[in-house]
Amino acid sequence: MTAYDDQNVFAKILRGEIPCTRVYEDKYVLAFEDTNPQAPVHVLIIPKGEYVSMTDFTELATDAEIVALNRAILNVADIKGLKGSGYRILANSGADSHQEVPHLHVHVFGGRVLGPLLSE
Repeated sequence: MTAYDDQNVFAKILRGEIPCTRVYEDKYVLAFEDTNPQAPVHVLIIPKGEYVSMTDFTELATDAEIVALNRAILNVADIKGLKGSGYRILANSGADSHQEVPHLHVHVFGGRVLGPLLSE
């Protein structure tokens, strides 16, 4: 397992060193607008704990953290008006998936027909 790097961009956002446009926040998670959106709605949800990937999170997070992350997805979908039309959630894990930031993050996409998940 990759060690957590507390200098990653999401750690800096959590510490307030880099600004973000908050969509939702609670004790365990922060959701904010992606700065390079791939759909009309593109929100990132990150746990406030130091977790590199979904594997790391699932193995080490508390039950409360796991529940909070899942509920945050529904809260973001509701806030962004996606519950009726639908949305996609995506969490990359590791190099083969093109995970760019070594802090677990879940993408919530919506606002248009998204098409197939993979192009190949």
